[in-house]
Amino acid sequence: MRLFLLTCLGVAAVLLPSFAKSEESRPPNFVIVFVDDLGYADLGCFGSPNIKTPRLDTLATEGMRFTHFYAQHICGPSRAALMTGSHPQRVAEPGNVKEIHPVLHTEEITVAEVLKTKGYATGCFGKWDLARHSQKSFIPELMPNHQGFDYFYGTPSSNDSFVDIYRNEKLIKRKADMSMLTQNHTDEAIQFIEKHREEPFFAYIPYSMVHTRLDASPDFKGKSPRGLYGDCVEEIDFNCGRIIDTLKKHDLVDNTYFLFTSDNGPWLIKNRAGKGDGHLPLHHGGSAGPLRSGKVSTWEGGVRVPTILWAPDRVPAGTSCDKIAATIDILPTFAGLAGAEVPSDRVLDGIDIQHLFKGDFDQADKKRYFRYYFINSLQAVRQGKWKLHLPRPANPKWLGRFSKNPHIAEKDWTGFEEPFLVDLEADPGETSSVAKVNPEVVAQLLTLAEEARADIGDYNRVGDNMRFFDPMNNRPETPNYVTLTPRPKKKPSPANKK
Repeated sequence: MRLFLLTCLGVAAVLLPSFAKSEESRPPNFVIVFVDDLGYADLGCFGSPNIKTPRLDTLATEGMRFTHFYAQHICGPSRAALMTGSHPQRVAEPGNVKEIHPVLHTEEITVAEVLKTKGYATGCFGKWDLARHSQKSFIPELMPNHQGFDYFYGTPSSNDSFVDIYRNEKLIKRKADMSMLTQNHTDEAIQFIEKHREEPFFAYIPYSMVHTRLDASPDFKGKSPRGLYGDCVEEIDFNCGRIIDTLKKHDLVDNTYFLFTSDNGPWLIKNRAGKGDGHLPLHHGGSAGPLRSGKVSTWEGGVRVPTILWAPDRVPAGTSCDKIAATIDILPTFAGLAGAEVPSDRVLDGIDIQHLFKGDFDQADKKRYFRYYFINSLQAVRQGKWKLHLPRPANPKWLGRFSKNPHIAEKDWTGFEEPFLVDLEADPGETSSVAKVNPEVVAQLLTLAEEARADIGDYNRVGDNMRFFDPMNNRPETPNYVTLTPRPKKKPSPANKK
């Protein structure tokens, strides 16, 4: 018996260090919650006076708020940026054309594909919107299962009028109950986490709410003083809590990064009173708080989004990061944390921001700048506290039917005869230009804008590093945007003619 015990102890002595080593070397799990159209000030921890978000507020207290975190100005471009680590103007699309909502070429490399090289299980739960901005005419070969995700439960695009639900490539619900979308997507994500808890996983949860056809489940509907919009946000908060509880239940907290953010600012067209900031119960759009304007604009309210990072003992608790960070940083940062290689055959716009995750803000690159693209054109650049809106006419003809922007207030869709410079520290609402008293700053930012045009492109030029993967005779000189002009009206069939 003694010999048997000694033998067992000897085997354990050999195996335990090996087991501990494997646990230490296991790369971290990642959970991204990507809300649709959530405004900068729609969470309690970001200043909402009447929307209750206790679970997310707790995560902010235990983790980090990013107060200068950028998405893109509208749905599809934001998803393209997050998935590829690149500005949407740069990414390739089938046929070498450009869509308002990018159609992600199969040769683009997503964050899910990068993580799979390190053995990750990958799942997407919610709105995809990268295989065409449509519930019906999307391209099946460009859905999540063909872009790096092992499992998909969700919908091809926005819930503008209805939502069809797919499990992987199979349609399982036609015109699904809008009120149950948030709960059902969370249920599926939790099941995925539990199934893959013994291996590294990436759970991407792009909720359909709070976009367009608002609805909440019976447990939340009619409960918020902010009306149906508040109901939907509070249900998202509750379900984020369910995800956190699942991580705690299975002892996954110590090895998981949880990131919460939004795809763009609030959709002000859903608010009454001149597309103003949402704050009344009858408003069905959100609030950008101190920031100007909202979705479908390159004012701060359109692209700066509320963001929370939670990873106890790795992300310092109760901190706020005011350095520039963005969805384009997710791919290189997650790759770095996972020990994966980023694509080396293409230019990425995102950078590895692990130093910000750790609270080492003094290591932030002071020269970093952010480019604000609106569909096919560069409208502004930011470096440090300075943001420069570039000169442009009030109704740029190169924007086609978007030359008149019905989504935001008329005063926020204006031209600039001269560069419009803003000090975002002193004037976060972008109310006035200080260009005349800071000519050297204007000159520097104009230089950066020209670098962006040469590299990524603009409405009238193709950037040197804009990607085209399909065969072509000659590289185009200007982007071929296919949906900017009004679609021709269908001619009546002869049978319908009088």
